[in-house]
Amino acid sequence: MMIGMSDALEILALVCTGLYAGYMLAFLSGVMPALKEVDDASFTLVMRTVNRKVPGPLFLLLFLGSLAFPAVSFFVAPEERDASGATLVGVAAVCALVGHLITSGGNVPLNNALESSRDQGDERAARAAFEGRWNALHGARTLFAVAAFVLVAAALAR
Repeated sequence: MMIGMSDALEILALVCTGLYAGYMLAFLSGVMPALKEVDDASFTLVMRTVNRKVPGPLFLLLFLGSLAFPAVSFFVAPEERDASGATLVGVAAVCALVGHLITSGGNVPLNNALESSRDQGDERAARAAFEGRWNALHGARTLFAVAAFVLVAAALAR
């Protein structure tokens, strides 16, 4: 059996959305709860370091691929897929887009503000301005990332 272009793109979408959603879930369920237990100086040090290191090549590939592959899959070779499969992939792309907008419009500015607060010397205030809002936004973008993954998986299962 030959794999069509839409199937190949959906497989790439599944891999990227799955790995990205897993990364987001691991941060939500492991990293942030662990950091909740440390003092303010440790918290801000670790988060600033993470914020500088995370946007590396692998993360960017997953971040961009989790949006690009479902979106491209929706538009390429639609004749190879039924309408419900196309709808699932299209909604997955929208979910990924919403999650990316939350990241760009919410989490990244908070990351930048935390970095900018480095020289102010008030780690308690920096953490207070960052942690709750960042976690709420991260929870929302994680939900959209997981939804995108589930929708792509459902499209492939059809």
